[in-house]
Amino acid sequence: MSRGALIVTGGSRGIGAAVCRLAARDGWPVIVNYRAGLCDAEAIVAGIVATGGRARAVQGDVGIEAEVMALFDSAVAEYGHVGGLVNNAGILDRATTLAGIETERWERVMRVNATGSFWAAREAVRRMVADGQGGAIVNVSSMAAPLGAANEFVDYAASKGALESMTIGLSKEVGRHGIRVNAVRPGLIDTDIHADAGRPDRVYALADTVPLGRAGTAEEVAEAVVWLLSDAARYVTGAILPVSGGR
Repeated sequence: MSRGALIVTGGSRGIGAAVCRLAARDGWPVIVNYRAGLCDAEAIVAGIVATGGRARAVQGDVGIEAEVMALFDSAVAEYGHVGGLVNNAGILDRATTLAGIETERWERVMRVNATGSFWAAREAVRRMVADGQGGAIVNVSSMAAPLGAANEFVDYAASKGALESMTIGLSKEVGRHGIRVNAVRPGLIDTDIHADAGRPDRVYALADTVPLGRAGTAEEVAEAVVWLLSDAARYVTGAILPVSGGR
C-alpha cells in the first residue's frame, strides 16, 4: 500500500516548516499548507524536492471549512490518499488579560486553532476510514493549555485545551480503524509567533523559567511530531507529549 500524503497545516514557517522538512526526509510526500505565505511555502517545497523528496504547496485558510475540504481533495487527487495529518496552523493575538479580550478576537482564535483543527481531523478521519489504510494524526498543542497563559493569552490556551480534549476523544473513536491520534505540547519555542503577539523578546525573557535553561527550537518539536507519525510510535495513541524543556 502507498503511504499516502502527509498534510501539514500552517506548514510554511516555524514548527510547521520544520515538520515538513523532517517528514519529507522520513519518506512522506508532503502537502505544505499555507494561508498567505506563498513564497515561504514554495521555498520549503523547493528545498524538499532538491534533496529528492516529494512536496507541494497548497493554499488554504484552516479557518474556512470549504478551504479545509478542498485541501484534502487536492491531496487525494495528487497522492491517492491521506496517510497523515499534522494540525499545526494556529494564531496568537497580543498579550492581554481575559478582561481585555473582545468577542471577535476570542471567536477568531477559536475558529482557527480549535474549529479549523476539528475540520481537518474530521476530513482526515473520513478518508482514512473509507480507504481502510489507517493513518496518523498529530495535533500541535501548547504548554499554554495546562498553564493557562494568565495575563497573556487565555484565549489561545483555551483553544489548545480544546485541541487536547479532541485528541483524547478522537483517539478512542478511531483506534480500531488503524488510526492513531496524538498531540505534542511545545513549551517556550523560538519561532516568529512571539513577534506576532508583540513580544519578540519573549523567549529570552522567559528562558530562566525553563528547567533546561533555554528556549526550544522548531526542529526539536518536529522530531517529536515525526516520531509520533512513524511506525516507531505504532503503539502510541491518545498521548499528549510535552516538548517543553521541563517547563
